[in-house]
Amino acid sequence: MLLRDQSLPRKIVFDSFVLLIIWNVKKMRPKALVLRTAGTNCDKETTFAFKTAGAQADLYHINAIKETNNLSDYQIICIPGGFSYGDDLGAGKILSLELMLWLRDSIGKFIDKGGLMLGICNGFQVLVKTGILPDLDFKQKVTLTDNDSRRFEDRWVYLQKPETSNQKPERREENSERREARGEREKKPEDIWLRGMPEVFALPVAHGEGKFYAQEAVLDKIEKNNQVALRYVNKEGATGSFPVNPNGSLNDIAGITDSTGKILGLMPHPERFMFKHQWPFWQQEDTVPFGLKIFQNAVSYFSG
Repeated sequence: MLLRDQSLPRKIVFDSFVLLIIWNVKKMRPKALVLRTAGTNCDKETTFAFKTAGAQADLYHINAIKETNNLSDYQIICIPGGFSYGDDLGAGKILSLELMLWLRDSIGKFIDKGGLMLGICNGFQVLVKTGILPDLDFKQKVTLTDNDSRRFEDRWVYLQKPETSNQKPERREENSERREARGEREKKPEDIWLRGMPEVFALPVAHGEGKFYAQEAVLDKIEKNNQVALRYVNKEGATGSFPVNPNGSLNDIAGITDSTGKILGLMPHPERFMFKHQWPFWQQEDTVPFGLKIFQNAVSYFSG
């Protein structure tokens, strides 16, 4: 073995040992892709959030990804907030068309191999308009439309996480078709992104088109499958009208997952609560940066 070979200079042995440690540390860190385009404006903050949480993070324009059409180097993909292409055809619509035309197969393979996907605000709008959420079938079933207030709402909100297990989920590499072939029933979504979060916590929102809307049958299915990840509530955990629900979302929905829990879309901005002092009442109320915890959960899903 290298470390026992007495004929090698100690410096070579030591340097090799250090490189081995660095290689192992990097190997344990998942790699995140933050995807931007014209009009994206939360990309750098989101990249910083993943790096702070312990991931390796790359920030790329979608044109660069379209050239390679390869997502195999990544374990996490995030579409951050902003106003992609000015939301000229509706919030997130043009970027959703790009994903469907150029990256549909790559995204499917990425999810099948066990990757995680996050859409924040405009990214959430993109995920629903591609049909990645709620069913990953690339058929749009839900939307995020104009706030009932007809205004851009920029405020802090309280969110409630439905009751789920706080145990660390086991990373699954197999897709649902393989599990069904073995006669296994689909389980309720894993608690990946929000594991260990309190029942009620706060995050900021900033959007003009955040109202979650779906036809009754689709909404019932999302509820039945436990795909609602977050609801708007007050500090005590009770639902209510504006401003508790800042946009008029049906069933007070602030975020949903796919059936596995690997894909999360939410209107609030976790990348804007990375430090305790970003909470407006941090001097009066003891709190922790709950946004950071969401990114840490994604990293720990792969790194342990």
